[in-house]
Amino acid sequence: MARKAPARKSASRAGRARTKKTVPRSGLRGQSERRERRKSAFETLRLRSIEPILTVSDIERSIRFYTSTLGFIAEERYTDENGTLQGIMLKAGVCRIGLTQDDWKKGRDRDRGVAVRIWCTTVQDIDALAARIKAGGHALAAEPADEPWGGRSVAVDDPDGFHLTLHKARD
Repeated sequence: MARKAPARKSASRAGRARTKKTVPRSGLRGQSERRERRKSAFETLRLRSIEPILTVSDIERSIRFYTSTLGFIAEERYTDENGTLQGIMLKAGVCRIGLTQDDWKKGRDRDRGVAVRIWCTTVQDIDALAARIKAGGHALAAEPADEPWGGRSVAVDDPDGFHLTLHKARD
């Protein structure tokens, strides 16, 4: 429990009482600060994960790319009333990404992946991942490179043009 210091009078403001801010004993500082943040007028969003869902032109082709080329595993499959696959959730480590089959209501030639980059962090060797992508017959959007801010990255576009960057921080 935090102790408050007794109120003192300031020499420059003799008529006003002022209380000294106290710091709680070690271990309680973070809890106290968190409580204060929760009392603010604007509450920030506290996510536990974020799972982008991409609308793709050929869901089977995209599943092959994400599973066979990149190494995701298939988790949940979603079908329509006729049993036709309409969506899937894929997992890599603790991260998930969803794919849904385009219903073509907005046209067959619409752009996908424009101005979107999915940044993926990993502990795996970037050069080995790049070699696996190439061995799977898929071109890289950018060869593995050291980043000016540290770490190493490689970029790849999925079959519908969604941009993914795989990044490993410095060891």
